[in-house]
Amino acid sequence: MTVQAAPGLTADFKAAFGGHPAGVAVITADSATGPVGITASSVASVSAEPPLLAFSLAAASGSAAAIAVAGTVVVHLLTTADLGLARTFASSTSERFTESMAWTRLEGGEPLLNHGGFALRCAILSRTPAGGSLLLAAQVLDIIAPDAAGEPLVYHSRNFHALGGHSILAG
Repeated sequence: MTVQAAPGLTADFKAAFGGHPAGVAVITADSATGPVGITASSVASVSAEPPLLAFSLAAASGSAAAIAVAGTVVVHLLTTADLGLARTFASSTSERFTESMAWTRLEGGEPLLNHGGFALRCAILSRTPAGGSLLLAAQVLDIIAPDAAGEPLVYHSRNFHALGGHSILAG
């Protein structure tokens, strides 16, 4: 069943979520043609017991299509020190997984980026079509913690921002 949005609703929806900050992640997977990855701001915690997360893919081609069919992925939660990675994996024309990029493979073959935040290796549990996107639910299998986590990178009003001690509101 396809539901049509009321006139103007799509623009209002984009405006509403454009003003709602979201954490930034890079999601990587291994594919038949090699490692793939995308920048995502749709990663959400679903459950702590068992540890589950969800994210959506808006494209049905390129890296997103390869991630959509992967059995496992790595969700890299980015810090402000990872701004370059966020920009690289957000652009479909950027070269990824080059020799100058610090990355390795995990035991299962998933690409792991050397970055400032947490990395969560996940098994995909389900894929649900949702409008023009695909919603994926995943169980966290392993967590690779950074030596010292930096300030989180967030996306707000079509720009990357830092979130840290300077942004705490007095309670």
